Amino acid sequence: MGAAASTTTRTDRALAAVERVGNRLPDPFLLFLGLFLLVGVVSTGLQLAGTSVQIPGADEETAVRGLFTGEGLSWLTVNLGANFIGFPPLVTVVTILLAVTVAERTGLLSAAIRASLGSAPRWLLPYAVGLVGVNASVMADAAFIVVPPLAAMVFKAAGRHPLAGLVGGFAAVGAGYSTSMLVTSLDALFAGITNSVTAGLPDAGATVTPVSNLWFNIASSVVLALVAGLVIDKVVEPRLVREDAPVDMVEADDAAVLDTRSDDEEVAAALRAAPTDLSPDLDPAERRGLRVAGVVFLVTAAVVLAAVLPGGSPWRNDDGGFLPESPLLDSTVFVVFVLFLAPALAYGFVSGSLREAADVPKVMGLGIKDMSSFIVLAFMLGQFIALFNWSNVGSALAVAGADGLESIGLTGYPAIIGFILLASVLNLFIVSGSSMWTLVGAVFVPLFALLGYEPGFVQAAFRVGDSATQVVTPMNPYIWIFLVMLKRYEPEAGLGTVISRMLPFVVPFWISWVAVLTVFYLTGADVGPGVGIRIP
Repeated sequence: MGAAASTTTRTDRALAAVERVGNRLPDPFLLFLGLFLLVGVVSTGLQLAGTSVQIPGADEETAVRGLFTGEGLSWLTVNLGANFIGFPPLVTVVTILLAVTVAERTGLLSAAIRASLGSAPRWLLPYAVGLVGVNASVMADAAFIVVPPLAAMVFKAAGRHPLAGLVGGFAAVGAGYSTSMLVTSLDALFAGITNSVTAGLPDAGATVTPVSNLWFNIASSVVLALVAGLVIDKVVEPRLVREDAPVDMVEADDAAVLDTRSDDEEVAAALRAAPTDLSPDLDPAERRGLRVAGVVFLVTAAVVLAAVLPGGSPWRNDDGGFLPESPLLDSTVFVVFVLFLAPALAYGFVSGSLREAADVPKVMGLGIKDMSSFIVLAFMLGQFIALFNWSNVGSALAVAGADGLESIGLTGYPAIIGFILLASVLNLFIVSGSSMWTLVGAVFVPLFALLGYEPGFVQAAFRVGDSATQVVTPMNPYIWIFLVMLKRYEPEAGLGTVISRMLPFVVPFWISWVAVLTVFYLTGADVGPGVGIRIP
């Protein structure tokens, strides 16, 4: 007991330090405002010093331009609105979000998850929870609210320990959040940011689209689901049984815990999006809705294939194919949009969650409302990225960084591993994937492009660091929601309890996810359609 208490104490001290440092970080909007001003000052100083860099592949040297000069201030006043509206993720994410919101608010996604978990045999439940949790990012942050309690109820109904389902569900959703077998709004968000930081490079490789990491994501989802299932089945549940952890819920004062995070817009949006009925059983209307939605999905997919597969299809490129560029790849947003929207509409009207056509735009509007905080943040992210590109500070940093890595011989895969480690550490303090990818992508995507790595591959590597550690940081607002769920079984549980339940997943997830990336690297396999490891 003494050793365990000592370990818990050290863990609590370390996590308290993480929380203190994280709490000192400003709001993301203010953080990027500060970075914008910092880049402005640095760029002005570099221009006054006559700094220029030679970008490989460019005919002439690229001069650094300063914000606080006549040219720079004129650029800002002319392009303030364009920098915001032209922020690439807005185009793709908002469009896809309209369809995903309908699928979420009509209850289609929740019903599909409940059907998946409820139909799994007892021995397969841990792996079903792993598969559903890892792929639940299609529901965005609502997955943190929906999957864990559903998994707990299904486990208990099957005669297994409900806490194993609760813990495993949260871990699978959080530690595997950046991957999914399905194309999600997160794929669109990352792709837009990636493309926005490669604009100044003469040869930046293949354009990144929402499907540029699809093969890597599918492989990662399968492996992580198996790892999650093994950890739940062989580590978490046996430990809970040995500890004689409670299997029945007790009354808990949820309000006091929730109030500590009531000002978090992401949590509030997820709570609004979460279904009120979390019973694992589907009623007849929901079952009919799922069946019809499945048929509509297959018909819609068949129509898309019939349009693009014929030899003379206008969605093929000039060579008659689809890779590396084609109208089909450029139509990814449309394809994802219709494959979500058509089944969602069918489910909504059959199940009764939608009653008339006028309900559809109302539901879409709820999604935009929930995304309002990101849209505000996107204003500042757009200004930061635009200045980074226009001033050529990003190019200067990328060239300097690439030269530095080459000088010490660190240009191969170890550099990628170092990048993943950096992202994993930063993820303890900046849990917003869009904020962190904007920050590190602005430097590392051009840097690795100069070393010959495809931006889409670098983005795939970032996904590993972006997720694996977020279930053990107190900066993740959903940890506090999970603590509420945990207290319903263990009233004395605290942050240390949450971390001790999550730690068995972090290292296996990180190692196995890096192993998947390593296989792609060593075999040279594409991480997505038309996106390889190295720039040709």
